[in-house]
Amino acid sequence: MDSQRIDTVVIGAGQAGLSAGAFLQRAGRSFVILDAGERVGDTWRQRYDSLRLFTPPRYVRLPGSRIPSEDGRMPTKDELADYLEAYATETGLPVRSGLRVDGVRREDERYLVTAGADTFEAANVIVANGAHREPRVPAFAHELDPSIVQLHSSEYKNPSQLRDGGVLVVGAGNSGADISLELSGTRPTWLSGPVRGHIAPDIDTWIARHIAFPMVRFIGVHVLTLRTPMGRKAIEKMASQGDPLVRVKPKQLVAAGVQRVPKTVAARDGLPVLEEGGVLDVANVIWCTGFSHDLSWIDLPIFGEDGRPMHERGVVTSEPGLYFVGLPLQFAVGSDVLPGVGRDAAYVVKQLRRRSRALADAEAIAA
Repeated sequence: MDSQRIDTVVIGAGQAGLSAGAFLQRAGRSFVILDAGERVGDTWRQRYDSLRLFTPPRYVRLPGSRIPSEDGRMPTKDELADYLEAYATETGLPVRSGLRVDGVRREDERYLVTAGADTFEAANVIVANGAHREPRVPAFAHELDPSIVQLHSSEYKNPSQLRDGGVLVVGAGNSGADISLELSGTRPTWLSGPVRGHIAPDIDTWIARHIAFPMVRFIGVHVLTLRTPMGRKAIEKMASQGDPLVRVKPKQLVAAGVQRVPKTVAARDGLPVLEEGGVLDVANVIWCTGFSHDLSWIDLPIFGEDGRPMHERGVVTSEPGLYFVGLPLQFAVGSDVLPGVGRDAAYVVKQLRRRSRALADAEAIAA
């Protein structure tokens, strides 16, 4: 099999991969960005129809660019997808779509990256949101009655997909709160699981966009980092408990008639069972239970006992030339979102360049 030889392979063309690509481009590096989607931004396009960002447009930016906005409202998921696609086109980033990476391994002093029939030989690999996201549902889901419509949040688009009758939304994070509030207008709705706190201001107001958000952004990107004791404590807590609610508030759920119930823990006689023993007779279940992040296609000894890649601010010191950008809580609370991912991408590319210079100097001395 012929290999395409290149300096750097970036895996993923989301905000992390495009940011890394922009800094590589500025540095004059030879690179390619591989993405499984048919179009840049498809990961966002495939999410539920009513999804809007939590970030004001002035902070939705990639290096050297900001999302267009006339009214200052939070962008929709399709507007963000189109912005990512336009950015890749206008900056001339070398994105190759429709290539799902299925292997990364070392061969001598270089990495071999495979994507189906395509093979790339590279000195550096940047994994930028390249984890294969597999919808996660509990094992007992298959024990529910076949007549119950079951959708993972990644499959849910709008209420038209559901049967008449009640719906149980499992998982009270931001997606679960968004979806349950939307569904409460058309059917009885139960939201299962604990809420991990919430951000008090209404994020769609002028004050929130222009005063509260800049403060939250500064704290999330510059204060709550691995450099500070407060940041390390916050990152550890968020890694185990999840994010607080941002747009939807608990009082809004109550006002809309959403019924809060404990965790869903089992199935009995084809119906979902709650932690305190109650059974819900519903026609629909939406699993807002997150994703399993599969990095098993990276055939390198870089994973800790918890299965997570071991790195220092995105730099895998045990495998020189391997980097990550866009991991949740990679360096700061805001590492995997648009306001923070660019800073991490710039740092990783800086380390990549520094390593390349050191190798070049060593070769020159040896010669």
